[in-house]
Amino acid sequence: MTIDRRTMLTLALTLAAASLSVPTLAQEKKELTIGATAGSNIEVLKLGIKPLLEKRGYKVKLVEFNDYVQPNIALAQGALDANFFQHIIYLNRFREDRGLDIVDVVQGPMAPFGIYSKKRKSLAEVQPGDRITLANDPANLAHGLALLAEQKLITLKPGADPIRVTEKDVAANPLKLKLQPIEAAQIPRTLDDAEYAIVNGNFAISSGLKLTDALLLEKTPDHYMLVVAVKSKDKAQPWSKALVEAFHAPEFKTVLDQKFPGYARPAFLQ
Repeated sequence: MTIDRRTMLTLALTLAAASLSVPTLAQEKKELTIGATAGSNIEVLKLGIKPLLEKRGYKVKLVEFNDYVQPNIALAQGALDANFFQHIIYLNRFREDRGLDIVDVVQGPMAPFGIYSKKRKSLAEVQPGDRITLANDPANLAHGLALLAEQKLITLKPGADPIRVTEKDVAANPLKLKLQPIEAAQIPRTLDDAEYAIVNGNFAISSGLKLTDALLLEKTPDHYMLVVAVKSKDKAQPWSKALVEAFHAPEFKTVLDQKFPGYARPAFLQ
């Protein structure tokens, strides 16, 4: 059979187009790197989310952090595809302060804030001048102060926004409690010295504390639920949608029921 030059050219163009389309299909991302802070947050991913993504053909690497700064920096710089460690208030503030193009895509469970002590058996035993350690980053400092205000240990200024308050917004401290903000991950270590410590749930667990050890566990409001964050450009990617679906999966809820009792959850995981 004879093939003229026009037919040969058509075949060549068709083959070229086909060869270009193959890499495009092959480029669908199947390897994910997700960051989380130590303790319950990375355990939730390890036990509940990673297996579900792997069933869908993804290879998942988890990276553990011990602070609240590097996970967002790593995400913005491309070292992570997603992270899971922060509530929406912290994310919004961090994004604005640093000029980062990162967004939340789904809420997840969290180990609730708690007040712990080795020197007191209850909050009713608080004494004048007691020292209370709490997180020093703005979002979690406000969280801790709001919790103290709810327990009537301090009074915040009228009209103060409870999700943005600082020590300057404390209107009354009748017991002259010594409020000592320090790095969140270090707070469990202060329990030998301070009378009380307000500890983020994930760092409580990573330090060996149990949620049942807390004198008080807060009823976590919705705006303090943790969120998964990704770069804005990745929000509509198939892997990002698969990550969201994993958090909504019935199998994930089962893992929470079995492995993480007492954790605060968004409504869709109740």
